[in-house]
Amino acid sequence: MTAIYFLLLAALVASAFFLARARAAGIAHPSELHSLPAYHGLFAAASVLLPMLAVIVIGLPLAERYAVWAGLSPFEPAALADPLQRGSLLRDVENLMRGQYAGTPSAELSAAAAAMAEAQSLSAWAVLLLGAGAGFAGLWFALARVRPDFRARNGFERITAIVLLACSAVAVLTTIGIIFSVLFETLRFFSKVPVSEFLFGLHWSPQTAIRADQGGSSGAFGILPLLAGTFLITAIAMLVAGPIGLFAAIYMAEYASDRMRAFAKPVLEILAGIPTVVLGFFAALTVAPLIRGWGESIGLSVASESALAAGLVMGMMIIPFVSSLSDDVINAVPQSLRDGSYAMGATRSETIRKVVLPAALPGIVSAFMLAISRAVGETMIVVMAAGLAANLTFNPLEAVTTITVQIKTILVGDQEFDSAKTLSAFALGFVLFFFTLILNFIALRVVQRYREQYD
Repeated sequence: MTAIYFLLLAALVASAFFLARARAAGIAHPSELHSLPAYHGLFAAASVLLPMLAVIVIGLPLAERYAVWAGLSPFEPAALADPLQRGSLLRDVENLMRGQYAGTPSAELSAAAAAMAEAQSLSAWAVLLLGAGAGFAGLWFALARVRPDFRARNGFERITAIVLLACSAVAVLTTIGIIFSVLFETLRFFSKVPVSEFLFGLHWSPQTAIRADQGGSSGAFGILPLLAGTFLITAIAMLVAGPIGLFAAIYMAEYASDRMRAFAKPVLEILAGIPTVVLGFFAALTVAPLIRGWGESIGLSVASESALAAGLVMGMMIIPFVSSLSDDVINAVPQSLRDGSYAMGATRSETIRKVVLPAALPGIVSAFMLAISRAVGETMIVVMAAGLAANLTFNPLEAVTTITVQIKTILVGDQEFDSAKTLSAFALGFVLFFFTLILNFIALRVVQRYREQYD
């Protein structure tokens, strides 16, 4: 039924465009029309498209909820009180309705499947008829306004502006929804674990007893070891990616020939396309043993999984994030600034250092912030090369872990979302969000301070 709906949508939109355009072209000479016939067609197409999309966007969730309600209505309310039992009954009803139920269904289950199938059919037809009605109403509305003095172009532009505003609002509301969903679970976590223990605790071991009658650990939720590991690996990665990426960008933008640039830039950007699990294997099987061998040769004790190995490989991975964006920003600096510097007697290196790089500073800062965010959010390389040990250390030769790795570890498998262990993942996510927000604020301040000097 959904396919039929979209076929009808496409047919009505196309018909509205051609009918309105033909009517506008036939009622008056183009010089007498306020808007071109094509704008009348676009206004009619938008008048059909938007109501029909609104019907299906609102109608499909309502139809699904109605079908679920109808499918569960034959059961006793007591059987639906437990969320787990309710979900199990709903799965049985859906499987029976699709013919995938194993065994002999009860009379109650058969009635529920029949009720759900009937509800789905009725709701699908209702959505189809309402959508068709909305489409024809929009078509009538648009065709009735095809007149020489009708401002179809202005109307279509207003509709376009509203659609763009709605798209922007969806992005903003999605971000707000994510923030609040994480915030609410974080508050639940802090109702079980003190904020001071979480922010200033020196030990991280989220394992807790599942039941009250079980023995075992009560959990330790100090985030400082995770912050130390995250900062350490990110710092190592940026020490690798920052200079190499920036120098590569300067070379490709200012020194390389067109032929070399056309070859080097795509090859460098291939690093960004390598799966992180492959880089994790490379870090664990090649880089980590190599570092350990070098360390032992000079008398250092190096763990088999170390922050240095993870940071080096992660730095290799994020080099394209720095180099590619910095290269584009440097190339965007006006040539007139370079010519003015050369006219004052500056050399190429002096021009790059004192003119080009300061002028490109906002974009370079953005490239570094993007690279840092990518490093902070990396998981697979850290899991495979740095390990899972939450050690409070800044020694790059020891095993450490990061916030994202612990979030992944906590949420793997079936979890009880009432336990402090599972809720701690949301608290870690909130801290990660707050850390990223601070990075963006710092970058914004740097850019604003620079622009005050060069505007």
